[in-house]
Amino acid sequence: MATDAGTASDGGKTWTFTLKDGLKFEDGSPITSQDVRWGIERLYASYQSDGPLYIPQWLSGDGNDFRKALPDGPYDGKHLPSSVLDTPNDKTIVFHFRQPHADAPFATAMPNVAPVKAEKDTKQKYDNAPFSSGPYKVGDYKVGKSLTLVRNEHWDPRTDPIRHQYADRFDISFGHQYADSTRRFLADQGSDKTTLSFSNAVAPEMTEKVLNQADTKGRRLLEVQPYVDYISFNTDRLKDVRVRKALAYAIPNGQILQQNGGATAGVIATNFLSPAMDGYRPTDPFDKKAKPAGDPEKAKALLKEAGKLGQEIVYAYANTDVQQKVSVVVTQALERAGFTVQKKEVDSNTWRTAIADVKNKFDIYRTSWGADWPVSSTVVPPLYDGRQIADGAQNYGHLDNARVNADIDRINAIPDVKQAAPEWQKLADRVLTDDVPGVPVFYNRQFSLWGSGLGGVKYHPVYGSVDPTGVFVK
Repeated sequence: MATDAGTASDGGKTWTFTLKDGLKFEDGSPITSQDVRWGIERLYASYQSDGPLYIPQWLSGDGNDFRKALPDGPYDGKHLPSSVLDTPNDKTIVFHFRQPHADAPFATAMPNVAPVKAEKDTKQKYDNAPFSSGPYKVGDYKVGKSLTLVRNEHWDPRTDPIRHQYADRFDISFGHQYADSTRRFLADQGSDKTTLSFSNAVAPEMTEKVLNQADTKGRRLLEVQPYVDYISFNTDRLKDVRVRKALAYAIPNGQILQQNGGATAGVIATNFLSPAMDGYRPTDPFDKKAKPAGDPEKAKALLKEAGKLGQEIVYAYANTDVQQKVSVVVTQALERAGFTVQKKEVDSNTWRTAIADVKNKFDIYRTSWGADWPVSSTVVPPLYDGRQIADGAQNYGHLDNARVNADIDRINAIPDVKQAAPEWQKLADRVLTDDVPGVPVFYNRQFSLWGSGLGGVKYHPVYGSVDPTGVFVK
């Protein structure tokens, strides 16, 4: 909606955006800077617990402290002061962040930083019928079952070079299992010829069949996603870094990846950052490329040096089919390396809550992370900043190193994301080799298939999924 990617001033603390001419909501009313302000200020309300909160946190405080600035959102007629968020006219929005943020253009492009018309804001119910500012609008929505998107006749393609209105409508249904969707795409019959999935991958057990079926070559993609699977180490319980290093050498990356689907599911990870990130370098301090099954001899030598041969490890894993298989290869690898393993199976429905409890009683557990945009400020701080240790937060290894925290502040202050990128990589590598709060296992891949009647299907590297914006029916 903006005329450009924003203009920075005040050393990167202040960002100014100008709206294009001709922007309209689905009822034909003009979109103004006040609508953008409303969309941001509603994120301060207590009911807003899902989705990225970079912008309100950058404006008003870390964690949940930002909510104090506008506890009830804009609903009682109050607004953030102009010294924080200013709309000097109908076309201009000015953000005054507490610290410099070179990646503000990425954060303001997130889906929840969007214009919301105040009189159409139904608070918690807004998810069911968002008031459109884009090429499509909600035609019908049955919660948990289906969603129909129809063309928004008030959207002007001259205001939007990125999205299109090629398809008449999108009929979206939920709850399809990988095996079911893969079978349908392979058969390619009837309405399935004009069907795609945004995120369903090819079922792992059907990978070979898809690769061998000649007519799928022009309607499939295999791309590295900005997501990484890890095994995190609880540094509160595993205080000896030599034990953590032994674990890192012992973890069998290749066997874990095989249980998750093999080469079409991912690529063996060698450091904390995905290859999809700006500034990525293929460093490999634990020799995972050469020894994908782990290095039990190196691990055992470290344990002996620490006087910890036979160290008991409480290994927690979710009770899914895949993770139960993974638990077998991990346990065998750790035992070969000189560890004693106590397995703890956890209900998959409560898994995330269990491992995100700071006082959990586990030593190691599988975690994962996806960057919100391809700059590592959305990876290193949430995962390794000691000031972000809290129940439900993502510093799963509970690393709290003052030098790391200080480096995070230093790199965040660099005014150019291109200059910051290699600094994030250096810091992530140092955390991996010196602190070892976990070990990367594999970089996720998206292996997708779609119907032969569709064109314009491409991959969205930021979201790590199929991009529907240019899709058309042949």
